[in-house]
Amino acid sequence: MTMWPDQRLCDLLGIEHPIIQAPMTGTCTPALAAAVCNAGGLGSLGCAEKPLDRIRREVAELRALTDRPFNLNFFTVDAPRTDPQTLARTRDRLKPWYDRYGLGTPPEQLPDLKAGFDAEKLDLMLELRPRMVSFHFGIPDASMLTALKSAGIILVGTATTAAEARALDHAGFDAIIAQGWEAGGHRGSHRVTRPYEGVGTVALVPQVADAVSVPVIAAGGIADGRGIAAALALGASGVQMGTAFLRCPEAATATAWRDRLRTATEADTMATDAFSGRCARALRSRYAEEMAQHHDPLPGFIQMYALSGPLLDAAPDEEVSFHLCGQALTLGRDITAADLIAQLVEETRASLARLAPR
Repeated sequence: MTMWPDQRLCDLLGIEHPIIQAPMTGTCTPALAAAVCNAGGLGSLGCAEKPLDRIRREVAELRALTDRPFNLNFFTVDAPRTDPQTLARTRDRLKPWYDRYGLGTPPEQLPDLKAGFDAEKLDLMLELRPRMVSFHFGIPDASMLTALKSAGIILVGTATTAAEARALDHAGFDAIIAQGWEAGGHRGSHRVTRPYEGVGTVALVPQVADAVSVPVIAAGGIADGRGIAAALALGASGVQMGTAFLRCPEAATATAWRDRLRTATEADTMATDAFSGRCARALRSRYAEEMAQHHDPLPGFIQMYALSGPLLDAAPDEEVSFHLCGQALTLGRDITAADLIAQLVEETRASLARLAPR
């Protein structure tokens, strides 16, 4: 008999344990995703900002390492458009930082970027046919969803409010990630939000579970079996975890990032839009804290990277860094992904036993 009180997510995805490794673009690798899959969870690759040929290559690498289901993730955003006034104000704010590191003047032009999920990426998904495709920031066009579902692909979307969850349910998504304010990485809200906005995981998950009929996946501040058991008690069918995997050897987490994860505290993260143009939780830096003092509009996601990128390359890590992680970072471990999954399962088993009636 399975230990999981709600088997719906495992049955839906064809996995043993309802634990999804978050699709962290830049740190998740085919090796990490495959290790999670082979250990009975669901591995993921973040595909949002990657060229089509790289997605195809990484999926081939992943399939060479596992024959189990996996997830590919995309951003649901329109092509960004930044008005000249916003660009001019942002350049003025960044000029002292550029001067400090001898970078000249901030760029006067921003790159033209395409929508996050377009016809080309849809065609690639219909070619590759992963078990699951997940979306961040909203809902793709209905015709795209129909094409994906007709190909037998499981659709999962991110919600940061009960209203967003209902919209995903109405659009036909098969499961919904309830992402709490504690989560690392970009906030998956369907509209652009301020850094200080958000609902915590403990408050969000039961409200989403009450609002929809499909399985709910809890995300945000979950890094051990106690957190998984709590999420299940709140009505989730499973969890999505990102920060917990950052210190696994299979992850492409930079050395400086790993070092800071080992010494930082739960209070050392902040929500910032100063790097990408949308709110994301990351380790604190002087640049992010200074930019947070004024809430003027910034260039669109992800055009803002054209302005913040030179600073990330030139400045010391403690001054300017974009190390994405959630508030449960102190619970991370320096162990393989397979060992982490095994420990999470045992910890959850023990926590559920403590909660069971006697």
